[in-house]
Amino acid sequence: MLSHKNKFLKSTFLAASLMLCGVKAFSQQAYYIDGYHGGVWGHYPDWNTRFILDNLNKHPYWNINLEIEPETWDRTAKVDPTALKELQALIANQTASGRVEYVNPAYAQSYMYNIDGESIIRQFAYGIDKLRGYFPGITFNTYSTEEPCFTSALPQILKSFGFKYASLKNPNTCFGGYTRAFGGELVNWIGPDGTGITTSPRYEVEALSEKSTWQTIAWDNSPRYIKAAIKYGIPHPIGMTLQDAGWKGGPFIGNADTEQQKNKYTTWHNYFANITPKDKRQDWKVTQEDMLVSLVWGSQVTQKLAQRVRVAENKVLGAEKIAVITGVLSKNTNWPKAGFDSAWRTLLLSQHHDCWIVPYNGKQGDTWTDKVVDWTGNTNRISDSISNVSLQKLLSKKGAGQIVTVINTQANKRNETVSVTIPAGLQGKSLSVKDASGKAMTSQVVNDKLLFVASTPSFGYNTYSITETTASIEKGTHVTELADGNFKLESDLYSIIINPKKGGSITSLFAKKLNKEMVDQANKNGFNTLRGNFYNDGGFKASNDDAATVTILENGPIRASLQIKGKIVGTDLTQVITLNKGQQIIDFNLNINWKKDVGVGEDVVKSNYKWTNYKKPFYNDSNKLVTVFPLNLKTQKVYKNAPFDVTESKLKNTFYNSWDSIKTTVILNWVDVTDGEGKFGMAMFTDHTTSYTHGENFPLGLVTQYSGMGLWGRSYFTDGPTNIHYALMPHAGKWNEAGVWSASAQWNEPLIVQVGNSSATVKQQTLVNPQKGLILTSAENSNKDVLLRFFNAEGETDKKKIILNFKYTKAQVVELNGKVSGELKITKLLNGLTSVELPMPKFGIRTIRFSTI
Repeated sequence: MLSHKNKFLKSTFLAASLMLCGVKAFSQQAYYIDGYHGGVWGHYPDWNTRFILDNLNKHPYWNINLEIEPETWDRTAKVDPTALKELQALIANQTASGRVEYVNPAYAQSYMYNIDGESIIRQFAYGIDKLRGYFPGITFNTYSTEEPCFTSALPQILKSFGFKYASLKNPNTCFGGYTRAFGGELVNWIGPDGTGITTSPRYEVEALSEKSTWQTIAWDNSPRYIKAAIKYGIPHPIGMTLQDAGWKGGPFIGNADTEQQKNKYTTWHNYFANITPKDKRQDWKVTQEDMLVSLVWGSQVTQKLAQRVRVAENKVLGAEKIAVITGVLSKNTNWPKAGFDSAWRTLLLSQHHDCWIVPYNGKQGDTWTDKVVDWTGNTNRISDSISNVSLQKLLSKKGAGQIVTVINTQANKRNETVSVTIPAGLQGKSLSVKDASGKAMTSQVVNDKLLFVASTPSFGYNTYSITETTASIEKGTHVTELADGNFKLESDLYSIIINPKKGGSITSLFAKKLNKEMVDQANKNGFNTLRGNFYNDGGFKASNDDAATVTILENGPIRASLQIKGKIVGTDLTQVITLNKGQQIIDFNLNINWKKDVGVGEDVVKSNYKWTNYKKPFYNDSNKLVTVFPLNLKTQKVYKNAPFDVTESKLKNTFYNSWDSIKTTVILNWVDVTDGEGKFGMAMFTDHTTSYTHGENFPLGLVTQYSGMGLWGRSYFTDGPTNIHYALMPHAGKWNEAGVWSASAQWNEPLIVQVGNSSATVKQQTLVNPQKGLILTSAENSNKDVLLRFFNAEGETDKKKIILNFKYTKAQVVELNGKVSGELKITKLLNGLTSVELPMPKFGIRTIRFSTI
């Protein structure tokens, strides 16, 4: 954590460490995890490496655990190469008896739960690679972190990288949350796919500190903590503090290795391998709701940061897939590794936990927020450049001709609306689009754009031609102004009624094929209505308090959209709702044109703010500006995704206002609500990580804005317009039956369109076609091999078949650390196709290397 807490915590911790030198003797041996957290981006003074080494030499009983950003050693190599060489010699001892263990190699110490699962993998992959450049032979045995950098799916990721152990403790830095207290000394942390890893949990007796909102009682091995642990039956109790790099106290609890104190410093590796190897442990199936974490959700600074990270994630992953598709098709396997490495580096840095919890910290013009703008900007520029260069491999001459190539980077067939700029010479004419077989497609002209529904094969492309036509235009998707002043937005799947008198609220959303009304019309909140507590402007206000103006923007037959212009507490807001022919997803774009900082949320008087106050206004989502969706579903159940996981919520409601009662209300990509029988449901997608609302007497909602007191007495304010992109998808069945994860993946990776004379001899082609339920999370080239990673998002545990349409000689399952874990049998099919089959647990990830030499 950056120096936002250094002055306060440093003095508090060091004073406590001096007091501990005189505590009563323990009757049983206790252990302590000490070490350092930080790095060149967060905090790591140039003298720090020498300081650590001097203290290790001075205190032979001291062992340390390091969570230092890998890029730190670039700086250390320049300013203190001698100290780095000495540290390298110490770290060379990778046995459990070594005095230094590296416990978090992640490139930028991300919180993990708030980013894409593929980003987590790259955090470790790039971090480990960087560290091995400075510490050859280093191994990674234990994952441990100062901050709550945890997510439920970590066991399978850690084990695949070669980790043996983990810790779920973060006793000295719980500002952003903590894990649920559970069990005794050891647990088998079981992830959603069934992978287990030996773990030191936050003990059942590891209570939160009474006069702190950032510590548990395990932070200093106090007598109270050790006695409680022993009474609980824990034979080898252990506490922990990873000090901020730059603290000058040396061993945190003093000379602990004495008969008087009965504390012993240890590395996690030694603790698990030599101290507790035969101790009992119980299985703990951890869900995402066991990660009790919270940030200032809804604040504009966090919102924009999360949006930028999401865009960059989508772009770089999409660029990799495009490069694989075009590389295989053109037989050009030159992989732009330097470009991708640069793009990933800056994306990973933008996921640094300090970006998210102290976004305003830093010098003017160089805050964490400013850094994220620069970092994600670099990722986007490089990703766009690589994508454009790759796509030209499918065209013989850019911009020439009237051939449209539509590329699908997802591994499932798609039928979606795309648009192209009308070629010169055809503008102003009646146009049609024909597929490769010559079949005419329904099209729509909007200004200089031509819209049509493209059908694309899995992980491949299709081509279309633009021609003139005299055919009449069908009605299709359209908007109608009704006699009562309401507007009807209609497609083949939905009929939506918007009431301008009620601020543009949706009074009816009828799903035709489901024969189901989705809106709870008795709920007074109003569907797709914004409501919140404007504590300086009269209290609770809603967008349906005032009438709105509705304007038809597009009127079919492919796409129809309308614009709603209304107000919230006197501020202009604009919503655009869009329906596309044949598509389940209903698209929404929201703009709130803030002209000043308007307080919304729970009110608090800044002068009365104290760090130790358990109650914090930004916890209370019920008072924030929330876009609500009252649903006509009885006995509602909530499902929400997390990195490589989906959790069925056990919460009665999502509301809390105190540090000791945090609930997991984070929405990563989507949240889904179904009725109690699982017959009908509706998913909500969001363009950024934030929080959601739901309760027995409160509708599903998307937290849209918070402006008020944040952490450390800092005001989180609005300083310009808010723009949010979200979507709804009514469906039949449960989320997995309805393909909600697949739909979310497609929403994040739209079809890609190129216009020009196609150089491809085959007019449409699929390269990878997996069994339903598998998501292709990433595709890369490596030494002319193709690496494909699949996530079993919607399928059950069984063998999964994947059909391939490119040449390769060998298929191997490889772990995330590169080790081969299995050879796959290749089955030859008709038309030159092949297939492989591999066992996949539910929520499992598997990487397959297809050797092409």
